[in-house]
Amino acid sequence: MSYLKFDKNLMINLEQSLNKEMLRTNQAGAYHCSSIVGCNTRKQHGLLVIPIPELGNKNFVMLSSLDETVIQHGAPFNLGLHRYQGGVYSPNGHKYIREYDCETVPRTTYRVGGVILTKEAVFISQENRILIRYTLVDAHSDTTLQFRPFLAFREANDLVVQNNRLNQDFTEVDNGVGFCLYPGFPTLYMQFSQKAKWVSNPNWYNGIEYIKDLERGIPYTEDLWVPGYFEIPIKKGESIIFSAGTSEVKHRSLSKLYETEIAGRTRRTSFYNCLKNAAKQFYIKEGKEMYLTSGYPWGSIRARDTFMALPGCTLAIDHLDDYHAIMGTILKALNNYIDNEMLDERIHGIDLPDIPLWCIWAIQQYARYQGIEAARKEYLPEVARILDWIIAGGHPNLAVETNGLVGTTGTNTPVSWMNATSNGWPLIPRTGLLVEFNALWYNALMFASALAADVPGYEKRRDEWTTLADEAKPAFIDTFLNEHGYLYDYVNGTYADPSVRPNMAVAIGLDYSPLDRRQRKGVLDVVTRELLTPKGLRTLSPKSYGYRPFYVGSPQEREQAYHNGPARPWLIGAYADAYLKVYGHSGVGYIDRMLIGFEDEMSQNCIGSVSQMYDGNPPYSGHGAISQVSNVAEVLRTLRTLRTLKKLNM
Repeated sequence: MSYLKFDKNLMINLEQSLNKEMLRTNQAGAYHCSSIVGCNTRKQHGLLVIPIPELGNKNFVMLSSLDETVIQHGAPFNLGLHRYQGGVYSPNGHKYIREYDCETVPRTTYRVGGVILTKEAVFISQENRILIRYTLVDAHSDTTLQFRPFLAFREANDLVVQNNRLNQDFTEVDNGVGFCLYPGFPTLYMQFSQKAKWVSNPNWYNGIEYIKDLERGIPYTEDLWVPGYFEIPIKKGESIIFSAGTSEVKHRSLSKLYETEIAGRTRRTSFYNCLKNAAKQFYIKEGKEMYLTSGYPWGSIRARDTFMALPGCTLAIDHLDDYHAIMGTILKALNNYIDNEMLDERIHGIDLPDIPLWCIWAIQQYARYQGIEAARKEYLPEVARILDWIIAGGHPNLAVETNGLVGTTGTNTPVSWMNATSNGWPLIPRTGLLVEFNALWYNALMFASALAADVPGYEKRRDEWTTLADEAKPAFIDTFLNEHGYLYDYVNGTYADPSVRPNMAVAIGLDYSPLDRRQRKGVLDVVTRELLTPKGLRTLSPKSYGYRPFYVGSPQEREQAYHNGPARPWLIGAYADAYLKVYGHSGVGYIDRMLIGFEDEMSQNCIGSVSQMYDGNPPYSGHGAISQVSNVAEVLRTLRTLRTLKKLNM
């Protein structure tokens, strides 16, 4: 039985099915995303959405959707679904859906009278091409299929309106046609595995609405160009493959291309397999470089997200080579910044003050998976170089204080992951001594000391790191641990921020924490009592001033709530580490039960993945990016930790 299967009753209920989305990527930056009924509900949705480097570091919707029509005895049955102005849905093709299955590839089964038709879609790895295979499972009379392409040719965060600037000309190619609507765009080639008749019938389809954008209070209506339709007869038992890509393809190769692509797929038959697939969808390979993107259907390559997510998206799924490839790419960018203060064009935020600290954390996770000797051989020089740079005052916004702690300035510009702004100013002005920065700093010093143990030539550095750690440990406790048993979020001069936030969970979850076991347990109790939800840790305690649990309303209202209540799943990784350090093997069952809340998400929102955030109060609805790299990664890393501990207990 499929782990991700939805029956007719759910599919025809738009109130439920429109809220479930699916995502496929080509691991090169392109993606296909829509609701499971095929109705686009966001402007970023599309059948083929690709990066076009010549037009900037953005994604562009080329082919928005493809409407299929079944014709029997001259009667058309349109399987498409769009929402138009006034909330009108047409042509209501969802009523013909009998089942949706996403175990290996997204597979929709339609029934129109005596016709049973299946549709399966795959993205070709490392190529801007999507293939859709249609199979006529059953039919009692002659059947013809029509396909109407809805073309957008726009940036994914924009909308298009009817205009006379587009180029209506098309090129006839092998079993298909090619269109290029605007200058600077590549040609979109739409082809079939067998002879297809192209009927030119150009029209604008006006007033298409995207309900998710409507809910967010942003522009949500556009017009799409439909230049005509393809028509193909199909026999019972026969399959037809449709290809949409930015290069031509030979029609005879489509069947083999399709079968080759699905041969190596991991079937989504478990919680772990779903997350493993989701993790690999964040991979972006560009020549010799390899990256992790922060999320879909919007997101970018960000230094902090990359380091946070790297262990979970690679090591936790046994992709060791990918760890080295991604780490090598981002280390090159970090070293360029260390040497020349050069910002990277592809990786955003390489200059943020916590980036070198998260980098060392990611290397530390490598040591946990592969052993200290392997980490020493691969990354000791890099760790030493980063620490030497910080200690020497090389980072413009991360300074070692006289007490061994590190300070930063975040008054005018956000410096931590809590980076929401209003009119350009930080909504949470975390500045001075930040709790997770200093926990990561202490952890980095201690890890580096262990990494350099007995290594000739590192004696002086190791002594310096150990001395700094010895200074930072009591200073951390004196600065952050308060009489209520939890940690201040940040301390700036005489001001200590009393907000109960999850950054303290990072401090108690690290391998080397400045706190002893008793102190960790006290902080853990507060985190458990005030921040823990089935979807991760709240960004602010309900008892703290300014708590906003629901990420809803206008863009301004959402920005205010962004880090003031909604739960973040990635923090479950730090929480689980902390819990297991306090309670040992006896805590395995508890953390295992905590993950049930994430397994439930596999059939919600973006099926098979984890959303960016969840409301801090029941029913803990998902919001933001439908698939977020750090969230998927940390749930995966936690799963892997539990699996390892369970084996040790056997």
